[in-house]
Amino acid sequence: MTTVPSALRRRWWGVVAAVSIAAGLVVLALARRFAPAVAGRWLAGTALPLGFLAWTLRRSLSDNRPPADASESGVYPALGVANGITLLRGGLYAGLGGFLLVVPPAGSAWRWVPAVAYGAGIGLDWVDGAIARAVRRPTRLGERLDLAFDTMGFLLAPVIGVVWGALPVWYLSVSAARYLFKLGCWLRERRGLPVGELPDSRVRRPLAALQMLAIAVALVPVVPASVSWPLATVAMVPTLLVFLRDYQSVTGRQGRENSKERTPVTGMDE
Repeated sequence: MTTVPSALRRRWWGVVAAVSIAAGLVVLALARRFAPAVAGRWLAGTALPLGFLAWTLRRSLSDNRPPADASESGVYPALGVANGITLLRGGLYAGLGGFLLVVPPAGSAWRWVPAVAYGAGIGLDWVDGAIARAVRRPTRLGERLDLAFDTMGFLLAPVIGVVWGALPVWYLSVSAARYLFKLGCWLRERRGLPVGELPDSRVRRPLAALQMLAIAVALVPVVPASVSWPLATVAMVPTLLVFLRDYQSVTGRQGRENSKERTPVTGMDE
């Protein structure tokens, strides 16, 4: 088992303290602007995403080392600037959870918070990787956090859009598609059926960026549903088609064998 430096464990406690203080300040601001009950609902909706952030970081501390380093002595004792930015992005996305239970009235400045938080998170997603490369300190931890927070943001933000009426309910099929894909692959392997490697694609990242843009635009309060609903519906179609194409590819249904080897799926969280 890889030894985690005590200094890095202290950094974890520092992150927990920082997100707790930030959440407390938001609770106080909501209680002052609206009512304690509103602040309580926001905290209830945010508690689970914040817990996920802390848990993901804690269980991944041993991966705070270069991607190619397999030694036990290569764990950095500090999180680094790039991982700090990634954690900030995770905190912004976690704060979205509270707005599943709190819908500020029209005209309130609080209506802008999800759009600003999600938009800032998208921007930070471009920054953290660039900084990691610039300072020559990419880590496995950063990769894990990046994937986890991307997933969290892409789950919470669309649901808020639906709850607030900014996105159509069928848009949630985009968020569900990834899990249905993984479920289908897992079930096939449970049945002893072959599952090929996911093929290379030039369109996945652009389509992911398109979805994030569509969600961010929909969350902007001044954008009417008459604009955001058609935009989101058009944006979701190519993404769903790519998921369908990829599933057909890994299951060998495109008329050609997928010869790449694939690590067997042993659990739904892989």
